[in-house]
Amino acid sequence: MCLAIPVKVVELLEGDQATVDVGGVRKAISLALVDGITVGDYVILHVGYAIQKLDPEEAAKTLALFAELGENLGAASA
Repeated sequence: MCLAIPVKVVELLEGDQATVDVGGVRKAISLALVDGITVGDYVILHVGYAIQKLDPEEAAKTLALFAELGENLGAASA
């Protein structure tokens, strides 16, 4: 199973690299597969690579669903 998650670009680095925010954790990723990314954009992250630029509204919806899923899983294991 593959999992790709929306992340926000917080810093552009040299050589097609960027720093993104993943739920409060910062991580360096590759932008080699996408063009025209700027700070503040959302991208879909898969295995260390941004694979697509994402609309901010769509990113917010997806992140809210992930948060809800996490809450439900936490409640189920309690």
